[in-house]
Amino acid sequence: MQTRRLGASGLRVSSVALGTMTWGRDTDEHEAAEQLKVFLEAGGTLLDTSATYSGGAAEEVIGGLLGTVVEREEVLLCSKAGVRDGRVDASRGALLDGLAGTLRRLGTDHLDLWLVQAPDPGTPLEETISALRHAVESGRARYVGLANHPAWQTARAATLLEREGPSLAAVQMEYSLLQRGIERELAPAAMALGAGVLAWSPLGRGVLSGKYRRSVPADSRAASPHLRGFVEPYLTDRSRSVVEAVVTAADGLGRAPVEVALAWVRDAPGVSSAVVGARTPAQLRGSLAGSDLELPDQIREALDEITAPVLGYPERR
Repeated sequence: MQTRRLGASGLRVSSVALGTMTWGRDTDEHEAAEQLKVFLEAGGTLLDTSATYSGGAAEEVIGGLLGTVVEREEVLLCSKAGVRDGRVDASRGALLDGLAGTLRRLGTDHLDLWLVQAPDPGTPLEETISALRHAVESGRARYVGLANHPAWQTARAATLLEREGPSLAAVQMEYSLLQRGIERELAPAAMALGAGVLAWSPLGRGVLSGKYRRSVPADSRAASPHLRGFVEPYLTDRSRSVVEAVVTAADGLGRAPVEVALAWVRDAPGVSSAVVGARTPAQLRGSLAGSDLELPDQIREALDEITAPVLGYPERR
């Protein structure tokens, strides 16, 4: 697996990151330990989590694996804050309280990357940025960034940070062949600002694996009471046509659909790392099997054309 610079920063991350959204709930500590071993053996270094994942249990699971499965200095930890008790709260107090809780659950004194998980219309962006700046100045976060923020807020945040502190190192956004919205403004803005893109759900919330082509498997996310709503937006006729195109490309290359979908995102302009989550070690192995796959230009261009987002004024005239 490749390592890449995170945008223009000096931090080098693995081109695929391990997502932990299901850890502590659908994925127990034993399966999580096996996933981590598989990930490390493939050359991965970046672990992505959040204070909200399984109510903090995902961070606790990771904390239990540090010093047993892997030493702290051998991995990069990225976590997120800004959502508390089911609502967005990116105030200075809430963010710094969230960071303290994250570090306690992880059993570490710092994060390699700390992100604000969602925009908070009730808090001035200047206040949110002051918490990020303080986290870096206090040594509790090495690099900072935003997740799920629009381009204008990202640009404003970068300006505020650079006045007297660290630069905006990363933006984490959903990005896949089923969701290319960031290409309209966010991705170009991130590249211009020197922020690396961490692409979450590069497999289209699991739909691009092809598992839903005929039905909804009983053990899938779409059949899960707490994850059904996460998957259903992509179980549409348009999504099915994209899945069929990915399956066709995969068949032609002699690879699995997840490998093609992941390779497309991983090597897209501006992407530093694609964040892959899996419920089981077997699913993770399937995704990581494509670490060596470079899509031929003809196939990438065909997938680009089939899934191109609609661009218009003011992005394109």
